[in-house]
Amino acid sequence: MNPTILVINCGSSSLKFAVIDTVNERVILNGLADGMGQPEASLTVQQGDERVTTPLPHPDHGAAMQGLIASLTQRGLMASISAVGHRVVHGGESFKASALIDEGVLAEIERCVQLAPLHNPAHLIGIRQAMDGFPGLPQVAAFDTAFHQSMPEHAYLYAVPMALYREHGVRRYGFHGTSYRYAVLEAARMLGRPQERLSCVCAHLGNGASVAAIRDGKSVDTSMGLTPLEGLVMGTRSGDVDPGLFNHLAETMGMNALQTTAMLNKQSGLLGLSGLSSDCRVLEQAAAQGHEGARRALEKFCYQLAKYMAGQMVAAGRVDALVFTGGIGENSAWVRARTLEWLAPLGFALDPEANAACTGGKAGFIQGQASPPVLVIHSHEELMIALDTARLAGLP
Repeated sequence: MNPTILVINCGSSSLKFAVIDTVNERVILNGLADGMGQPEASLTVQQGDERVTTPLPHPDHGAAMQGLIASLTQRGLMASISAVGHRVVHGGESFKASALIDEGVLAEIERCVQLAPLHNPAHLIGIRQAMDGFPGLPQVAAFDTAFHQSMPEHAYLYAVPMALYREHGVRRYGFHGTSYRYAVLEAARMLGRPQERLSCVCAHLGNGASVAAIRDGKSVDTSMGLTPLEGLVMGTRSGDVDPGLFNHLAETMGMNALQTTAMLNKQSGLLGLSGLSSDCRVLEQAAAQGHEGARRALEKFCYQLAKYMAGQMVAAGRVDALVFTGGIGENSAWVRARTLEWLAPLGFALDPEANAACTGGKAGFIQGQASPPVLVIHSHEELMIALDTARLAGLP
């Protein structure tokens, strides 16, 4: 059996994982431990067509890791695990690429907790649990922010006093970098050109969503900023709002900064606009049945997306292609169609049949005649993390 990589994405209430054969770029097993902190916490493991869900004896990450190890042992996979790769949301300015984890790397991830208080603490838990569960194996951190460290100063600075950047790291960092790295590789392959000669605008659309401008294979701008709240309308996140909203809500409703931030992160976006759901699939069905809130939310989502994609063309310099990826980007033919309608003045058009065919993980070209290329690419962040991990661990 080829050496395999265990990829872990640890969240505050979940632990996602995959076992990947990097030689054949094949997912052998994947799963999710969900409901941490809740009595109904469970572990779901899928291998091929087999899907098994079992309750966890304790609703914490330690029990999830023990359940994962037991599942790997039962399936005869434990001995093949040669290294562990971890998704880490925020690496600040310290990391321009994935890194082998040592005490210094752990300290930098800890230092970035203030920049990603909802994410980095959970990643640290996952890393420490994996170090206990897989002693002696190389552990690698892949940072969402690393890909965007190529952004120029004029793209990453905010127009605020420079002391905030120099002393407190207040700047735009960007996220979804691992997804963008894979999308750029695939787009270059599909277009038949070297990555270093590819310039495109790429949208990663899921519950979290962002757009990135790629120039000659590198990120030169993106819609997310200091935190994943800036930019597009998302599932429950507002995206861009007037910063004066904080003072306005404090004066009119007595809301403090923490309350407003929580509202913008958890009660806004598609959920807030629709009053129904943060799930694009639910909203598309409801809109088709005449639900006004669902229609409103989807229209705002696509309008904001089109505006950002158009704006990122400035940063990209030229547009060899538009790229859609992420759960919504890969599967919502409706969102892609409506977004391209907004972009029609820039020469983009759709092939409806090709667009309809690109769902369920199927990649392809969806542009109409005389339109610049528009690509749908299946996101595979786990594979990118696994390949980085194998390379840094010195594996084939």
